[in-house]
Amino acid sequence: MNQDNQSKTKQTVNNLLQFIRDEHLQPGQRLPNEYELAEQLHVGRGTIREAIRELVSRNVLDVRQGAGTFISFKDGIPEDPLGLSFTDITDDMVFDMLEVRLLLEPEIAAIAAERATESQIEELYRQCGLIEDLIRDNQPYLREDARFHEIIGECSGNSIIRKLMPIVASSVQLNIGFTRDKFRLRTIEEHREIVHAIAHHDVRGAKYAMYAHLNTSRSSMLVAGQLHQPK
Repeated sequence: MNQDNQSKTKQTVNNLLQFIRDEHLQPGQRLPNEYELAEQLHVGRGTIREAIRELVSRNVLDVRQGAGTFISFKDGIPEDPLGLSFTDITDDMVFDMLEVRLLLEPEIAAIAAERATESQIEELYRQCGLIEDLIRDNQPYLREDARFHEIIGECSGNSIIRKLMPIVASSVQLNIGFTRDKFRLRTIEEHREIVHAIAHHDVRGAKYAMYAHLNTSRSSMLVAGQLHQPK
């Protein structure tokens, strides 16, 4: 692709994003077809296809074979927001990520307890039960555990917190891996306490239940002597 075509594609990407905003399109909604978009944005269909490919790679759009192009539920959030795929994961990095969670998640849980709707609370209970079943059956549960924490972020009703939750999800999997999943049964109890507090709109209880949950991993790391105390 020459420089002129690259510039045209970049401008079309920006115009397509503006079109999405102007039309107030939401995740799951379908975009007009390529021909209609080309007409509206005054470019060729090839340029539209290049712009769509770019936005698919950025998790803004989702192309479904035979169905069309849709606004992605991923909200433009990258799969690996911290670039961990290109980083050697060290013990200190795992601890650093846990420190970030300790800064964020207790407050997020507190806000969730204040604002969670009945349907969100029901979803939290379902997710909690799903994780318990997986743990008791000795099945992998990292993805579902990460989703549990994401739902708590959604309960906050804060759009920025929701966009931060993929970072939390990355850390959940690292923390469980680091501790070799020694605390899987304690996870069941701690998750229940968090959900119970949120369900009863107990702001302080949710905050400190989350602190306790995160400190289980933190304490195990320090006691094992695998990490230095934070400076």
